[in-house]
Amino acid sequence: MRLLLVHTGGTLMMRGGPDTPLRPASYAEDLLAQLPVLGQIADVDSHVLSMIDSSDMVPSLWVELARVVHGALDRYDGVVVIHGTDTMAYTASALAFLLEDLDRPVILTGSQRPLDEVRTDARQNLIDAFQLATMAIPEVGIAFASKLLRGCRTSKVDAWGYDAFDSPMCAPLAKLGVGVELAPHILRPRARRAFDPRLETNVLAVRLFPGLDPTLLSRALDTGLKGLVLKAFGAGNVPTMESSLLPVIEKATQLDIPVVIVSQCHRAHVELGRYESGARAQAAGAIGAADMTDEAALAKLMVVLGRGEPSPSSKGPSKGPSKGRVQAAREAFSRAAVGEMSEERRQSILPPTGGG
Repeated sequence: MRLLLVHTGGTLMMRGGPDTPLRPASYAEDLLAQLPVLGQIADVDSHVLSMIDSSDMVPSLWVELARVVHGALDRYDGVVVIHGTDTMAYTASALAFLLEDLDRPVILTGSQRPLDEVRTDARQNLIDAFQLATMAIPEVGIAFASKLLRGCRTSKVDAWGYDAFDSPMCAPLAKLGVGVELAPHILRPRARRAFDPRLETNVLAVRLFPGLDPTLLSRALDTGLKGLVLKAFGAGNVPTMESSLLPVIEKATQLDIPVVIVSQCHRAHVELGRYESGARAQAAGAIGAADMTDEAALAKLMVVLGRGEPSPSSKGPSKGPSKGRVQAAREAFSRAAVGEMSEERRQSILPPTGGG
């Protein structure tokens, strides 16, 4: 087995001390020399993409990371990516959509404490990630705390404990104990296609709160914004009275700016028709994102909108949202591409077809 290890930075390889803030460190010291057991799992090559705190992650690095991974898939049986925990769920979601046709594993991991500390969780996370990367798991996953979670269903939930990630609406793809237990809902291998790097980064994600001034969002629509994700209350409810967001949603729809609604709740399914406020948002043009995480909804919207623009190498018309960005987003969010939403509960995505 051959694996590619891609370094992006993060706590795992940081250095610091009791009175010194942790900061990204040099990779002059070979990781395999520090943890030689990894070489017993597979033959490993390394590639250093970046050495950053993951709070500095940007979409252009997602694209470069996806390009490196895609280019390695013909030569390696799997890929392990070392990444900081703070934005790992965003990167995992972006990779899932940029590399939606996978036939082998892409496993992200990191740690809550650096590798050279005595009580680090880095050793076990790395060993687990390497082991999982040799298995028949053709998905982008996050290996952490003896579990493998689907990358586009995961959020960081703990900055203190070692069990930093959760996927409340999707069971783990694997559990690691004395053995490794693989789940039955792992995706089947898909035939790979040419890499498409296009992303639309001119999007905005906003968490709603009581008293949010709709004027702020309305003005944002006039800045060249291409997409908006609203992290709404409960089952997808938005204000409809004094601080009503309905005019904002209507204006966005008229400007062909998709408004995608996710829930603030950690365990929730957006059902826009369940309450009057959600139903009115849907009638104004909002698109429900079912039980997607906000990280996945944002990444999916970026990819959908980006792929609607003409490719730099394309001489013909775009095959994407020439139909319109709102319609393209509505169609994309009506189905799961890489397991990012529950298949059995998507009725809230499309608006009702009948009157009432």
